[in-house]
Amino acid sequence: MKVEVEEPTTELQRPKIDFYSASVLTGDATAEDLETIKRHTSVYVYETPVRLWHWINAAAILVLCVTGWFIGNPPPTMEIGEATNQFVFGYIRFAHFAAAMVMTIGFFGRIYWSFVGNHHSKQMFRLPIHKAEWWKEVFFEMRWYMFLEKEPKKYVGHNPLAQIAMFFFMTLGMTFMIVTGFTLYAEGLGADHWLSTLTGPILALVGNSQVMHSLHHLGMWAIVIFVMIHIYAAIREDIMSRQSMVSTMLSGHRTFKDDRPE
Repeated sequence: MKVEVEEPTTELQRPKIDFYSASVLTGDATAEDLETIKRHTSVYVYETPVRLWHWINAAAILVLCVTGWFIGNPPPTMEIGEATNQFVFGYIRFAHFAAAMVMTIGFFGRIYWSFVGNHHSKQMFRLPIHKAEWWKEVFFEMRWYMFLEKEPKKYVGHNPLAQIAMFFFMTLGMTFMIVTGFTLYAEGLGADHWLSTLTGPILALVGNSQVMHSLHHLGMWAIVIFVMIHIYAAIREDIMSRQSMVSTMLSGHRTFKDDRPE
């Protein structure tokens, strides 16, 4: 919006002041910059609970992966003191269990928010596989990520390929890790504990706890691979795509680099 102000004087009519001119706005703004500012190129996508869950979940996964590695590959004896005076491995296990509780509670909270939040909060939990247009965009995104397309499409929420990755590695992947993790945790609580009763059939299904440990360990590596791809894709899209990526998960707003609707 352009605002013009006129102030009459007793001598001369003062010149009109354009408060939206480059000189008033900022010293180095050009006409092209002003045209960009006038566009409505921001959409509120990720609500506060979704953003909080994302970063808390990221921290929990980091702790889980590091401590999980040490649980599967115990560190050598450290000459800190007598073995009876050390509790290093106990602290590692405690950090792992605490992070698992945080991730689990957060995941249930994220499921709840998919029902009460905006429509973007539901993307992670359902795939519109019945829509032909969605599949068309999936294959387009595959070509874009393989550098076979010259220009990407614009998306407000997740693009279809990212949606698939989030569904399989986050929704299904985290469910798998929570179930297998609590099944292993229940073993230390005793056979008469309610959690052991609840997870007993799952343990019986895979055979024994060693197989469950292996499955849980493999699941950790799947999450690690996903995190690496996720970080690469986020930075790549922030640079090469037509919309913001990393900053969107901080502010919640998706900003666009052009105002073309297609």
